[in-house]
Amino acid sequence: MHIFKYFLLMAFVLATGVPELAMAQGAGGGAPPAAVRIAEARIAELAPTIEVPGTVASRFDARLAAEVSGRLITVADIGEMVEEGGIVAGIDDTNYRLQKAESEGEVARSQSRIAFLAREARRLEKLAAQNVAAKSQLDATESDLQVARKELEIARARLGLAEVELNVTKIKAPFSGVVSERFKFRGERVSAGDTVVRLVNQEAIEVVARAPLSSVSYVEVGDELALFNDRLRSQGMVRTLVPVGDPRSHMFEMRIDIPAADWRIGETVRVVVPSQAREARLAVPRDALVLRRDSTSVYRVTSDNMAERIEVATGVSSGGWVAVSGDLREGDRIIIRGAERLRPGQPVSILGGDPGAAGSDARQNGASENTG
Repeated sequence: MHIFKYFLLMAFVLATGVPELAMAQGAGGGAPPAAVRIAEARIAELAPTIEVPGTVASRFDARLAAEVSGRLITVADIGEMVEEGGIVAGIDDTNYRLQKAESEGEVARSQSRIAFLAREARRLEKLAAQNVAAKSQLDATESDLQVARKELEIARARLGLAEVELNVTKIKAPFSGVVSERFKFRGERVSAGDTVVRLVNQEAIEVVARAPLSSVSYVEVGDELALFNDRLRSQGMVRTLVPVGDPRSHMFEMRIDIPAADWRIGETVRVVVPSQAREARLAVPRDALVLRRDSTSVYRVTSDNMAERIEVATGVSSGGWVAVSGDLREGDRIIIRGAERLRPGQPVSILGGDPGAAGSDARQNGASENTG
């Protein structure tokens, strides 16, 4: 009975599986089509590069200090988000409110004196034409009026100063951010100039990096530079350069804008900086390289969608692209995914997606090379 079932199974396999398998193998020299992604070889502006260290920093990072003396009655907690104009700390304002009220009284008194002297001067003007004594009194009154007006200016200045001091008893955020440090606490007395909190904006961030002065001629504002660390690879745009070298280190400073969503303030990164002028070279995405012990190659897709192995010599690399020399031309379709187990002459099935976009992805991500 078991032998009978075995023969039935073998007959089914021979009747259904073998012809289809033979057709699949015959279509590609013995191997089925491999699913791959491709990009086009292109002429790119590449240059030798060096890697320099950098640090992610906020463009708005401030230590907020008290502007007047007094006792702290409120201080924002560490980690608290504060909007621009929001209060991060408050100083007891009792004395400053009293000083403002005193200054307001001085202003009112000066205004009343000016009004009285102005009326007196008008009365004496009428008498001065007939009375020499009235003329002398008019001169004295006008002099007093001028003094009173100056006293009013002084009183108003004191009132303005009192209002400013009262206003700055509330330490306000100059920009939106998070409180990252507290240096004083509620109940402590502070003097003018004492640092109370540190406020950091998490949205506007940049990389601060320093590179050798020998590279300053090859970096310009607006250039895109590759950035990476153990966690992430990305691109950043050079926002500004400080082309003045430190006399001891012979380094110049760069500020590179980066997306806030990707990076964290305080992270250490490596920045890829050109060390020579850029030159036009035939380049392929780094993902296209298949590294063997004795050779480096790429797989080109022929017009009939077959994999063709091309040995290449690699040159400089930049932003995920590598200069190559060999039997390649601009516009050749190069496999960037799925080349690890390909064999020359094997048919391929190209996965959907724009070849240019695939190359762009390789350039941006700088993914690791294929090894076989």
